[in-house]
Amino acid sequence: MAPDTLRRLDVRRLDVPMREPFAIAGGSQDVVANVLVRAELSDGTVGWGEGAPMPAFNGETQAGTLAAAAKAAKVLRGVRAGAWGAWGQRLAAMLPGRAAARAALETALLDAWTRRLGTPLRVLFGGAEDRIVTDVSIPLVSPEAAAEAGRRIRDFGVKLIKIKVGKEPAADAARVLAVHRAAPRSRLMLDANGGYRVAQALELLSRLRAEGVQPELFEQPVPEKDLAGLKAVRRRGKILVAADESASSPSAILALARAGAVDVVNIKVMKLGLLGSLDCARLARASGFSLMIGGLVESRLGMTAAAHLACGLGSFAYADLDTPLFFARDPMRGVPIRHGGLYDLSKVRAGVGVVPA
Repeated sequence: MAPDTLRRLDVRRLDVPMREPFAIAGGSQDVVANVLVRAELSDGTVGWGEGAPMPAFNGETQAGTLAAAAKAAKVLRGVRAGAWGAWGQRLAAMLPGRAAARAALETALLDAWTRRLGTPLRVLFGGAEDRIVTDVSIPLVSPEAAAEAGRRIRDFGVKLIKIKVGKEPAADAARVLAVHRAAPRSRLMLDANGGYRVAQALELLSRLRAEGVQPELFEQPVPEKDLAGLKAVRRRGKILVAADESASSPSAILALARAGAVDVVNIKVMKLGLLGSLDCARLARASGFSLMIGGLVESRLGMTAAAHLACGLGSFAYADLDTPLFFARDPMRGVPIRHGGLYDLSKVRAGVGVVPA
């Protein structure tokens, strides 16, 4: 038996309370209900992976992710972790629409394999860089709560703040302006999670510009299928536009390119899987898009794996890997999020560099 043969895969729940609800246009989440996967190779090397389903984002649930990962685990036993091209294709065929489960399994296997090799995961993806800086998000909260969050983010040294919008332009403008006044030197970007119509997105931009506030980017201002709407906000709003929900597959990314709809594509491991994210990032870059690395509500395990992907490929324009900061307790140990939002992977000797506490 080869030393990188997968001997055992264990799947379990990862439940962690959040400090406060994380609300986006599609709904709210106040408890982390994720999935943890442990992979053990025949030589005893262990790797870990995380799946973070978010019903408010794409309808995936913890129960569905657990069931999908457990089903796939039975099929994957006996594969060689290093043959990731082959087993990655099997997973994609076996679990369509189950990106969180694929992400957990793929990360666990690749974490184990790169631990066995004694190399950081980012090297597997190219090793271009060893650090990346995240923004920090402010969910759909009152202007007063948003201002307080803006001050905390400013004091943490983070320069870029992502503000959730997508409900009602006047109320959303009040939230954005409150953050700007609390942290006037911070760069701002908006994320509507597809909650607006074109007219509402343009109204929000008009309200902000009337107050002298110019966000640098507007993420997913209109619904997923409205590519013409994305293009309209980009052109009429005179702002960089990013696709998140609209960039859900290779074919979707190609459609965005054909439509000239956006400037930036948000690559999310929990939306595409880890290996799917690798493919989609390469495709998006070849199509002329700038890249953002993002996530749903992952712990440091899932977010650091995403940081390895972005650092391995290099030159991501934006990073949105902040949700571990919203946890009421940290279930992981390893790579910390440092002052300024820094993920420093330079000291990771092997694998992801994060394990359960």
